[in-house]
This record gives sequence, C-alpha cells and structure tokens, in this order.
Amino acid sequence: MVVQNESKLNRLEQLLPEGMVVDAAWLNRHGFYGSLRTHYVATGWLEQPARRVYRRPRGELTWQQVLVSLQGPLGCSLVLGGRTALELQGYAHYLSHEVRHIHLYGPKRPPSWLATLPLPEQFLYHNSARLFAGLMFPRAFDEQKLPEHLTSQPWGSWEWRLVLTSPERAFLELLDEVPNHESFEQADRLMEGLANLRPKLLQSLLATCRSVKVKRLFFYFADRHQHAWLRRLDKQSIHLGAGKRMLARGGRLDPVYQITVPEEFTVPEEFHGIS
Repeated sequence: MVVQNESKLNRLEQLLPEGMVVDAAWLNRHGFYGSLRTHYVATGWLEQPARRVYRRPRGELTWQQVLVSLQGPLGCSLVLGGRTALELQGYAHYLSHEVRHIHLYGPKRPPSWLATLPLPEQFLYHNSARLFAGLMFPRAFDEQKLPEHLTSQPWGSWEWRLVLTSPERAFLELLDEVPNHESFEQADRLMEGLANLRPKLLQSLLATCRSVKVKRLFFYFADRHQHAWLRRLDKQSIHLGAGKRMLARGGRLDPVYQITVPEEFTVPEEFHGIS
C-alpha cells in the first residue's frame, strides 16, 4: 500500500508542476479520487485554495499561475486579451491604473471556480466569437504554431508561457469596451503609442471584426494619429455599416464615421478619411 501511494505521488509530481492549479475533475481523470486528495491535503502535498480546486504548493497563488494552468494542464482555449494583454506588452504607461481585472477571451467560458479563488484581481470573460468571426483558436497552445493574432511571453522562474492576444487584436478588444468600461482618453493615448502595428494583420482582423462600433472607432483614432501603417490599410474593403452610433452623450457627431465623440476630440480635416 505504501509503495502504491508513493507511486501515485510520483505520478502526481510528474503530471502537475508546483504552483499549477487543477480542479477535482482533472484529478479524477488522472486517478486521484476524493479520499486520496483529502490525504494529500492533510499531509501538505496538495493545498486547496478554493472548493474543488487544488495545487501543489509553491509560494503565493497568483493570477499568472492560474492562467498558465488554464492554458496548460486544464486545456482551456482562453487567452489574455484587451487591456491586460496591452499592459503585459509594455503599454501600461498609456493606461491609468494597476492591474485589477484580468481580461480573458475564448470561445467557451472558464470554469466557475475561477471566481472563487482568493486573488486580489478579478477575471473577466469575453466571448471571442462575438467580436471576431472565424479566427483560428487552438485548444492546445503550441509555441511554434500560434496564429499571428496570438503571442506568448515567459513568466516566472520556470518561464511558463502565457498566451495573449497581439497588440493589434488587443487594441480592437479594448475598443469594444469603449465607452462603458474604457474611456475615449485611454483609447486615444494608446493609439498614440501604437506606431509599430502590422498592417497585414490589422487588415485581416478588421475584415473579421463583427463590431461596426469597433471598426469605426479604430479608423477614427487612426486618422487622429496618422501612423505610417494607416496608409497601407484598404479601408474601402472594410464594412463600416450604416447609420449613426451614439457613443458620447452630449458629444459631437463625427461627420466621416457617424459616431458621437467627446467635444474635445477632433481630427484635422486634411487627415480625416485619408486612408
């Protein structure tokens, strides 16, 4: 019995790196049932940060460990996106406050226990299919086969890979949050710093974007800042819909993109619609 328990424990150490988070369903699939899990928790081989959630102890639980676990052993098709992805890729100085919300994008909701973890940050889920049509979204994140709209970064002493959306896609995701959860000012300051976006990827993402609001906002801010990549986009092939969109109460109507914007935002006439 002792030998069998040692064999089980060795297998757990091989399957589950220190610090990673899994749930009871994952442990059941690998043969670690309720009584054995209880024993491992009692003896310190596992800890239980929330109901139905387990991890091999390794320092304080962080949201990065949770995300690596979702993308790794738990096999969830979830990536960091929007504001969080921009922050991790060096654009935090254009944003106004520290990370408090972790924006996750994917075709399927994360496990419900995610909201019960004792973390200072809050995970916010967004359905990626609502904003983009037909984007390739692999279930297993192979570093060598990530589509262009995704990228990865090493994290931690073991350099675990965090998969996140590219700056091109992350900015469109952030625009989807304007004006309810992100401000015009934040989006404008971000666009000011996005001088190195890839026009080919932008063209592809804009073509698959389902949101008329996002596409109009994108070109509105692009016209304001006139980065070099703007002239390499084929705006005529992007469907911008019809009719007006009220985005700023008490604002003014932009005549080119038919969106209401804050009164203080303007686009020089010689630049507006130049792309």
